[in-house]
Amino acid sequence: MAQAPGPSGLWLVRHGESLGNVADAQAQQQGSGRLELDVRDPDVPLSDTGEAQADALGDWLAGLPADQRPTTVLSSPFARAAGTAERAVAASGLDLTIRFDERLRERDFGAFDGMTREGIRSEYPDEARRRDLLGKFYYRPPGGESWADVALRVRSLLATEALRHDGERLLCFSHQAVVMVFRYVLEELSESQLLEIDRHEQIANTSVTRYEQSDGGAYRLVAFNGVDHLGSPEDAPVTEENDVPSPA
Repeated sequence: MAQAPGPSGLWLVRHGESLGNVADAQAQQQGSGRLELDVRDPDVPLSDTGEAQADALGDWLAGLPADQRPTTVLSSPFARAAGTAERAVAASGLDLTIRFDERLRERDFGAFDGMTREGIRSEYPDEARRRDLLGKFYYRPPGGESWADVALRVRSLLATEALRHDGERLLCFSHQAVVMVFRYVLEELSESQLLEIDRHEQIANTSVTRYEQSDGGAYRLVAFNGVDHLGSPEDAPVTEENDVPSPA
């Protein structure tokens, strides 16, 4: 059977730990309703730990056999993802050009941007009840996006990038919910199957999820949420802070 057009391999990397992840963890510990951040979500940078994680990822990429390394890179334009891509590529020493695509951006939280679960349930109790009714996949925050909306972006990106990157090994830097929705689209999961994975797996910062294209054109999951490239806790620890504020 002839190979379908598209990347021969697709790698999905969540950004390194960001100052937003750190602020969220602090707000949760303090029981605060809002994160202490003075920049908009697209501009939230990596933390020192996130930078170390990105560098560790680059070192790992450099050590891969030549026929297994990525050959092209796409990234969310958000600072934490772009910064991860730039540091990882620089540390790898590979001659890779990074292109930015807004379809890989973080899910839009709308009115909930910068809020914690406790804050949402306190300030938006009716929305919290509506989210409980609709469920995580289809619920759309006021002015924001649902996971189903993100799936439309993922499908659009896969359709247009298939021909552009035919035969390439494509490395994408993105965000927690986007990586999960890629699984939903590529593996043709049901809503319940996706949410079952989400209940048991927290996407780690700079974790690598890899797919390979089969002869029939479908993508086979090779590795999910891999963090073998991260070193000791003192150098580049594994972190899993959530990106997504939710009333649940």
